[in-house]
Amino acid sequence: MTHNDPSLNQPVEMVLQLAIGFGLMAACVVIHAVGVMSAVRWLRRRQVPPRQFWPWVWLFILVAGWVIALHVVEIITWALVYSWAEAIPGIQQASYFSAVTYTTTGYGDLVLPQDWRLVGAIEALTGILMCGLSTGFFFALLSKVLRDQ
Repeated sequence: MTHNDPSLNQPVEMVLQLAIGFGLMAACVVIHAVGVMSAVRWLRRRQVPPRQFWPWVWLFILVAGWVIALHVVEIITWALVYSWAEAIPGIQQASYFSAVTYTTTGYGDLVLPQDWRLVGAIEALTGILMCGLSTGFFFALLSKVLRDQ
């Protein structure tokens, strides 16, 4: 083995990928936690009549829009890193790739270079977790509505 052996760099690259993926996952958790908690505070100040249908529908639409906005911010965060690192050229393509990865749609028409694929897998896992958190939030809101009826 010589010092120029590419296999020597593989463990280092893997640790770097894991660190980048973990950092982006942590950023998504912060974005989502701050966003959901701000929605909780906003909802606590709202006075929605408990037996009126349409005000609750409107409230669910607003909450859905807010949650999707949080996901979009998270997707763009991953895309900015992919674009900055030139893993996916251009912010538009990086955003598209990030969206289909985060949502686990995975069309496969764009792929990351080999040294970034572990980061992409971590994005997919993060997207699943953040969508689960959003689902839990919606379930809690619906439970409150049903309890108040």
